[in-house]
Amino acid sequence: MMTAHDFPSAHVADAAGMDMILVGDSLAMVALGMQDTSEVTVDDMLLHCKSVARATKAAFTIGDLPMGSYEISPEQALATAIRFVKEGRVQGIKLEGGKEMAPTIKKISEAGIPVLAHIGLTPQRQNALGGFRVQGKTSKGAMGVLEDAFAVQEAGCFATVVEAVPAEVASIITQKLSVPTIGIGAGNGCSGQVLVQVDMSGYFPPGRTIPKFVKQYGNVWAESLRAIESYRDEVKSRQYPAPEHTYPISQEELDAFTREAGKI
Repeated sequence: MMTAHDFPSAHVADAAGMDMILVGDSLAMVALGMQDTSEVTVDDMLLHCKSVARATKAAFTIGDLPMGSYEISPEQALATAIRFVKEGRVQGIKLEGGKEMAPTIKKISEAGIPVLAHIGLTPQRQNALGGFRVQGKTSKGAMGVLEDAFAVQEAGCFATVVEAVPAEVASIITQKLSVPTIGIGAGNGCSGQVLVQVDMSGYFPPGRTIPKFVKQYGNVWAESLRAIESYRDEVKSRQYPAPEHTYPISQEELDAFTREAGKI
């Protein structure tokens, strides 16, 4: 599973054979330059969902319900989920929360919309959690994550993201569930994995801090910078555009145009 936030990022993720593409609310930071995910709106998310859906031919697409769009009631959440399917053109939705979100997951899934749950570290609630902290590091904490896992499974989710949980705990939770787990910072014992595409592809300037669980598989920033700097230099030196990048005109027509232009 991989995130995407626009047509090009979805196009390459789909071409690379991702099983699922998530239009994550992380786009608030990586695509819109916001401080955190709490700023992004439903309308923001829908615009990006539409773009991703247009590029995706094989992968299952999921839209992330942003903070404030589903917590008030199951009815509010279902209304938002319907918009994501009808307007955003995604095939399923994701929402954060454990047992307290079970009635909401049930409401949406019973309406025929696939729900991807999200337990462990839930970034939309970072302020209540004391920041981006690993969850389930104590026996009591781990049992809480397991209870959340059982609750969202019973409510009808088709899978659940497990974020920032010790690998051993996530592995046991995966073994206990009948639905798949999608890990992010939760070890390789989960059923699958998800990463933010901008992070794993290296599309950010040097010095940016990325989470411990991210493996950088490329350096898109460096390649883009190299290409744009080369373009800048060639434009200034007039190496670009070269003859092969221009359209021809016959000498006869050029001579005629030159005569006419000379009269002005």
